[in-house]
Amino acid sequence: MTPLRPRRPAASAEADAEQARHAPASGEAVAEPPAEAERPSFTTRTRERLLAFRAGLQEGLPFPLWCQGALEAVQVLFITVLVTLVPALAAWASGAWSEASWVDASVIGGQWWLSAHGVPLERSADAAGGPGILWFVPLGLSLLTLLLSWRAGRRLARASWSHQLWQGIAGAAIVYAVGGAVIALLARSAASSAAWWWGVLVPLVPVLLGLVAGARREAGSFGRLIGVDAADSIRRASQYSRWAGSYVWAVVRAGLLGWVCAFALSAVLLVIRLALHWVDVINVVLELAPGAVGGAVLAAGQAVYLPNLALWTLSWVSGGGFSVGTSASFSPFEAHAGPMPSFPLAAALPADLVGAWWLLAVPVVAGIAAGWWFLREGENHLEESLQLRFGPRWLALSASTLLLGVFVGAVAGLLSVVASLLASGSWGIGSYTDLGPHVWLTALLLTLEIGVGTMLGYLVAPLFERDPVLDA
Repeated sequence: MTPLRPRRPAASAEADAEQARHAPASGEAVAEPPAEAERPSFTTRTRERLLAFRAGLQEGLPFPLWCQGALEAVQVLFITVLVTLVPALAAWASGAWSEASWVDASVIGGQWWLSAHGVPLERSADAAGGPGILWFVPLGLSLLTLLLSWRAGRRLARASWSHQLWQGIAGAAIVYAVGGAVIALLARSAASSAAWWWGVLVPLVPVLLGLVAGARREAGSFGRLIGVDAADSIRRASQYSRWAGSYVWAVVRAGLLGWVCAFALSAVLLVIRLALHWVDVINVVLELAPGAVGGAVLAAGQAVYLPNLALWTLSWVSGGGFSVGTSASFSPFEAHAGPMPSFPLAAALPADLVGAWWLLAVPVVAGIAAGWWFLREGENHLEESLQLRFGPRWLALSASTLLLGVFVGAVAGLLSVVASLLASGSWGIGSYTDLGPHVWLTALLLTLEIGVGTMLGYLVAPLFERDPVLDA
């Protein structure tokens, strides 16, 4: 007797029917399941993660903007503190301050940081030489702070919209102000100290300037930086207003170019002067006998003051001159050499160049470059306006060229005032309370010299420039 076969559940029957419907017809190839992808090696995965992390750093960290600004400020603060603290500790380790401890050396490094940011130090009555104000900014270190802040500003601009940028800048400013206050409170000695509120306020100046300049560089214009459509505002202005704006902006840039060229030529003259008197500089170093480590620290200490000396050279070639204390001054017309500090670069001071009036042509050459650039810029709408009003071209050309020299020279003179004030200072010891360029005389003479050079450059440039329209 044949046994009964068990009945299959309905669900199993439905599954078989579904499988039969999707089964391939006879003769068709059955598709193979996809092969499992090969897993990258550990080295490849690590490299990809590092590249992704680097790209994220370049594009801006995924933090709140105020937090990212704070982190950028911490980076700038750490690097600048390291640059001033390491030389101070190295000098202490080499025996420069035999009776001082490493804490005293750290205090000196902190005071160098404050000086690099323009914070005045007050000398006490117990200090050698008596009380006074020490304020002499090493512009080389200040430029380092400015460049680091400029880099931070670019990174913040990449990570934010225009209406959010203030959050990152505010976070950076708060952290840097707190850091300056802490350094001012810690870097106090019996000989000198700085008020904590100066440590809060003054270091913010180069940092904010660098942040805003870097953000502007990334944005392309100040209008984009603050979310304003400058192009739309210009389109709504009248044609005369646009011409006037273009003329003023070209004049400002020409004045800046004239001053920068004069400064660059002065820096070249400073390098030549140091090369010619290098033996005298080395003799002063040998008299100090600083040793290997101390010599390196001394060289770095002189290098950070090279921008100051370049500005002193600019004041000298302008004819205004500069002072090294209240008893020594130098200019192309006279030199009064008093007691000099034990500073090796002081051996190259121009005491033997009295009567070298031909060097006054240096700012004039810079002005010629500015005038030539202004002609190539093609924005002298003042000449066009005067010719429409008064008729004769020679009269319009004469008046516009004279006014161009006045305006460009005035811009260069204003820049000279700011730069000369930054390059001046006081050591607060004895007669060394007046260091740096003769500010107002230098500014007046540079205004005249760069202005005259601008007029010459604007008038002479057409003789060497080709007009593409007329030559076509």
